[in-house]
Amino acid sequence: MAAGSPIIAQRQAATFQHLWQRMAPHVSTDRALPFRFESLLRNNRGFGSRDRRLYRELFYTALRYHPWISNSESPIGDTELELLIWLCTSTSATQPLKAAFVDEWPQLPHTLAEKSAIAQARGVPQAARSLLPGWFEAECPAAFAPPNYDILAIRAPLWIRLQTDDVQAVASDFSSRGWTWRPSRLQADAWRLETEANVESTPSFQEGRFEVQDIGSQWVIAQARPLPGERWLDACAGAGGKTLQLARLVGSTGQVDAYDVRTTALTELRHRVDRARLRTVRVVTKLSGTYDGVLVDAPCSGSGTWRRAPHLKWSTSQTTLLEMNRLQLEILARASQHVRTGGCLVYATCSLARSENEQVIERFIEQHSNFSRWQESEAEGVGNETWGHTLLPSTFDSDGFYVAVLRHNPD
Repeated sequence: MAAGSPIIAQRQAATFQHLWQRMAPHVSTDRALPFRFESLLRNNRGFGSRDRRLYRELFYTALRYHPWISNSESPIGDTELELLIWLCTSTSATQPLKAAFVDEWPQLPHTLAEKSAIAQARGVPQAARSLLPGWFEAECPAAFAPPNYDILAIRAPLWIRLQTDDVQAVASDFSSRGWTWRPSRLQADAWRLETEANVESTPSFQEGRFEVQDIGSQWVIAQARPLPGERWLDACAGAGGKTLQLARLVGSTGQVDAYDVRTTALTELRHRVDRARLRTVRVVTKLSGTYDGVLVDAPCSGSGTWRRAPHLKWSTSQTTLLEMNRLQLEILARASQHVRTGGCLVYATCSLARSENEQVIERFIEQHSNFSRWQESEAEGVGNETWGHTLLPSTFDSDGFYVAVLRHNPD
């Protein structure tokens, strides 16, 4: 640690070491680890908002670089602690700690190879280890090569989706706060926030003019190409991000029915629909009839979200994928019964694993010969597999997704 560091920085570092020691035994088993950590923060009334932001950033960085930082048998040592603070994103909450502990470290490089070399030179031999579980290479070889390997180790940016034609109102709202943003070249309604921002506190958000939604998630719906006036079913609607996007695309003459077996998940969807003042979305508790399009945004292991949920890297196993594969095929087959002849069936996951993506579609087609592939992706840099498209995180600086769009042919 640099000489003359503030005492408060030493206390914060020691506090995080204690917090991490509470979390470390659960890293490989608890898929709800962030909730466990948030409970720990909430139960400590001595933490202010800046403290919580600091400890969250350190926590998620420790998970991203877990093989370099810690294991369940021992606490984070002083050398690993300096490495962790060096690796974490520089924010208003972390800058004082970084200044106190790593002011003599070099500027943080972009590639993991460079970071690993510096960490090893500083006395962290485990920094040569892979930051992805070895078994995953057979599922997605591209994840182990640059630039995806490097991008999967850093947090994803904040993307929003406009759901208003009054773009200037949102722009003025953001500008008044000194925020900067960049529109996507892929999606006209997608903006990437370039500054740290609590967008949900703005009048534009409260008035339903935009939603927080990753560009990759927006891309999935773009592949389906829903048309104004069509009727769609979101068969695994959850909190409804894609439901709202579908509703905007089918317009005031269309309709979107939202269904999920997890009825509690639909509470947030109802709130978002009300905020957006959408009259074309209907929550249904039972599936019946047929639709122009059916979206199956299937539950999955979440490997495409490892940038936002790095704990899933270490709590996911090959057994997880096998269990998901069976569930996904079952859900897809059930939902396919509600696609009209000539309509489309969209299968999507936020997974990069072949077991949850191409293998599910291959098996589905074997069992349902009246479905065929709809079209190729026109997006630059997107892989066209036999039965679908994989969006790797490096393509648009997003989460990872898979989507297959199928046509229901006459029997």
